[in-house]
Amino acid sequence: MKDELFIRGDVPMTKEEVRVLTIDWLNLENASTLVDVGAGTGSICIEASLRYPNLKTIAIEKNPEAISLIKQNCDKFAVTNLQVIEGNAPEVLPKQPIDAVFVGGSGGALDEIISWAFTHLNPQGRLVLNFILLNNLMEALDILQQVGFENIEASQLQVSRLTKLGKGKYFKPNNPTYIISCTKGAVSE
Repeated sequence: MKDELFIRGDVPMTKEEVRVLTIDWLNLENASTLVDVGAGTGSICIEASLRYPNLKTIAIEKNPEAISLIKQNCDKFAVTNLQVIEGNAPEVLPKQPIDAVFVGGSGGALDEIISWAFTHLNPQGRLVLNFILLNNLMEALDILQQVGFENIEASQLQVSRLTKLGKGKYFKPNNPTYIISCTKGAVSE
């Protein structure tokens, strides 16, 4: 989905190119539940909801302006399989088995959110995290290994968009985004 289709306001949004890779890495084809922590405008959970109509998506967000934007975007795109939960993670995170978790914002509770994800993800469940700060990337990688996630992969995505400048054009860069993908291993007997 094009970025300009979303109602935006002043709330951060996962950009189109990053969103495509993030949703792909979540591996939602056979998933039944996705939790989007720090949902912002809802771009990840809304696009996932539209791509996978049988998927139940849950958006976790603490910012009232962002909550309003998620609801407006749900109305705009006629999304009916998305539940919005207002509050701070990890306190308001669901206590049910989950197939996939996306973390776009942690509000300083990265350790607790990753631990929650490990506890609630089904075996082989996917966790994908996006960061723009290098120190958050490094902290997440350490926590993921300590908690026991497997198949940890990370990429840096740098996207620039062709933009008009005077009589010419140039590639205006977006912030680099770090994307981590991992799985919860199978339960051993």
